[in-house]
Amino acid sequence: MTYTYKTQGTCSKMITIEIDDDGQTIKNVSYTGGCNGNLKGIAALVKGRKIDEVKNTLAGIKCGIKQTSCPDQLAKALDEIEKQNNQ
Repeated sequence: MTYTYKTQGTCSKMITIEIDDDGQTIKNVSYTGGCNGNLKGIAALVKGRKIDEVKNTLAGIKCGIKQTSCPDQLAKALDEIEKQNNQ
């Protein structure tokens, strides 16, 4: 299943997330906008990992003086995906 998430408060504008058929494993992540190399790095590191593990690792990370970051926005997106899947 593929999901899109409109980010808030970051240089990236959107995150596209593909979840494996098990509903718990990240198959692929791509960002629109933002720091290309760093975001490709994040995507490579989370590929194949469980949603909960990634959320717990990335939630709350800030970028400079901003109250959020691209990793934090990914954690928020994954939280929304879990909520949708549990309805």
